[in-house]
Amino acid sequence: MLSFNWQLILITVNLLTKFVLSIDRLDELMLMNLLSKRNLLTKKVSYNQNQLFIFGHINPDTDAVVSALVFADYLRRQKINAKPYRLGDLNKETKFVLQKAGVKPPKLLPDDLPEGTAVALVDHNESQQSMVNLTKMHVKYVVDHHKLGDLTTAEPVYLRFEPMGSTATILTKLYRENKIHIGKKIATLLLSAILSDTLQFRSSTTTNDDRLMLNYLLRIAQIVDIDSYANEMFTAKSDLTGYSIEQILLLDYKTFVFNGQVWGIGFAETFNSSYILNRKDELISTMLEEKKKKNNITGILFSIIDIAKIRNFMIIPGEPERSVIEEAFNVDIQNGIADLGSRISRKKNIVPTLESYFKLNN
Repeated sequence: MLSFNWQLILITVNLLTKFVLSIDRLDELMLMNLLSKRNLLTKKVSYNQNQLFIFGHINPDTDAVVSALVFADYLRRQKINAKPYRLGDLNKETKFVLQKAGVKPPKLLPDDLPEGTAVALVDHNESQQSMVNLTKMHVKYVVDHHKLGDLTTAEPVYLRFEPMGSTATILTKLYRENKIHIGKKIATLLLSAILSDTLQFRSSTTTNDDRLMLNYLLRIAQIVDIDSYANEMFTAKSDLTGYSIEQILLLDYKTFVFNGQVWGIGFAETFNSSYILNRKDELISTMLEEKKKKNNITGILFSIIDIAKIRNFMIIPGEPERSVIEEAFNVDIQNGIADLGSRISRKKNIVPTLESYFKLNN
């Protein structure tokens, strides 16, 4: 029979063993939990190497989103594994159009695409308006109606550039040239993008092909009153409730390089220009903050396009913007606003004028 002291020692050892084992088990569970969380955080999404990623520019407008959706459909009809994406939030006009067409919005482009992933660009071709790692991607297609930018590729690619009012016009022509059937949903998307980018033919970028393609699509989309439909679109575009001033500034914002200087140019097309003009001081403050935040930006401009009046009110936050706009457009600036009249196209009226100015004033 063990003495009392030995019994006490054995009981103590037994209790300590159970305690240590329970701690080990707890540590094991905690370790497993931490490893599980780590795996979730570091898990790489595997992408289909044969998939083509299609997307428009950052801060996408209706033409950029529609072009990605439609070009993906066009390529899939030719047995190419293409999928549409977007590089930013949808504006209210685009949401309205997708709802009318009964089409789901494209997903946001993943930010971890492997190097060499096959991509297609629509409605843009300049690197500063595209995904961050574009130079590491394999660009296979570009369909655009803007000027040729800084895009370079290691291999020959499919390029379709035309000076149309909308990329959607070019895509409509592609379907017709290749005798590919256009259904009601695709027709609704395409005509909506043409209406949006040309402001229902108010813009100087409008061509005869834009008008012809729209008339062709109208019959398929079965839209009886095009004026009423366009007004619904532009009313949705004009609804800025719920947006902060920063969001309004960046809704349709692009950067351009003029003689090595980076300039940001934002646009807001609206039926209610007074709503934004009344917040001019807030806008100027936000523009200056954006300029400070992006320290590579030399100048920043913001145009309020009155759709009904076909008029461009450009907000000028200070210098060097004031001097450049006064000289380039030969206008007087009153209270931080330059009235640019009917020059409502960034692509045709604003950017080319600034390019010419900077070439002359190197």
